[in-house]
Amino acid sequence: MSSSRARRIAKEVADIHSDNLSNIFANPVGGGEDLTHLKGSFKGPPGTPYEGGNYIIDVKIPNDYPFRPPIMKFDTKVWHPNVSSQTGAICLDTLSSAWSPVLTIKSALLSLQSLLSTPEPKDPQDAEVAGMLTRNPKEFERVAHEWAVKYAGAPKKDSGEGSGGGKTETKEQKQKRSKEEEAAERAAMYGGYNEQMINRFVWMGFEIDRVVSAFDYVGIDPNDGEDYVVEEAYIGDITARLLGEP
Repeated sequence: MSSSRARRIAKEVADIHSDNLSNIFANPVGGGEDLTHLKGSFKGPPGTPYEGGNYIIDVKIPNDYPFRPPIMKFDTKVWHPNVSSQTGAICLDTLSSAWSPVLTIKSALLSLQSLLSTPEPKDPQDAEVAGMLTRNPKEFERVAHEWAVKYAGAPKKDSGEGSGGGKTETKEQKQKRSKEEEAAERAAMYGGYNEQMINRFVWMGFEIDRVVSAFDYVGIDPNDGEDYVVEEAYIGDITARLLGEP
């Protein structure tokens, strides 16, 4: 494994361990030192049939990570239109066409957790589950919760306890909060600078935190997060800082 790739994965795992708020976890398989094969986990989101369950995700890191996404699948069986009920394979843009090197293992796991709140039956991984959700949503919720209890250890709900009329609102609130949290996390990740300005150096192979540190060192104006053309002299200073030149 290349040293820069190994450092990035190790930092991402350390960041997950230091985050006590998201309840996202990731560790090398078997507690070993191989950072190319991890097991991630998260809780089923509130207000969904998966609430209270613990979902284990198999995470394999490709050789050209972060330029290719991690390969993820559900180890825990789950009844969801975008996850194969047989193999755990996942249909999610974040893990394919929408992947970007600025994303992380943690953000991918958070996207999977969010996927449990926002199933997309029109773009299914499992046609049988998608058909049930479309034709009979109540039956879908019943089966999804049964699987959550059986396979993910979710607490069993009383027959009279369900999503009720407030579930749609709960989902909307969850989606809104998730988007706000993701936006805040990305803003913090980029140190208040415009993402495109930082990404121009990230795409050259440098890590985000190093680029942000170089911008701070050189004294680049964040400009309220707006993009603008940095003078060539400053670009040279940033590049020299990233390369470790005096």
